[in-house]
Amino acid sequence: MSREIIHTDRAPAAIGTYNQAVKVGNTTYLSGQIPLVPETMEMVSDDFAEQAHQVFKNLSAVCEAAGGTLNDMAKVNIFVIDLGHFATVNSIMAEYFSEPYPARAAVQVAALPKGAQIEIDGMLITE
Repeated sequence: MSREIIHTDRAPAAIGTYNQAVKVGNTTYLSGQIPLVPETMEMVSDDFAEQAHQVFKNLSAVCEAAGGTLNDMAKVNIFVIDLGHFATVNSIMAEYFSEPYPARAAVQVAALPKGAQIEIDGMLITE
């Protein structure tokens, strides 16, 4: 089965040896998105909620480039540097997804690239 590389200018460019997403069949594996503004490649702000919104916007752009939407995501992995923001993540995620929600993990980590407070990756299933 062949792999299709997914890329959009509406999400931050890869900052390492990876692609924004790779599609194999009807499954797209999305690389982690941090709260970079695509046009500037700078962090959106130091505010956690603003960072979370930017991450979901970035994920949405990659999903659309792969032929789907956030609601087509089957699995989401959320990495935060402080699980004290768990309720905020839930609230913001509810603004971008509708039921049935995807499977999800939320993990506190010591640090994220470029000093981000949140990173999200996942798996998208399209027809």
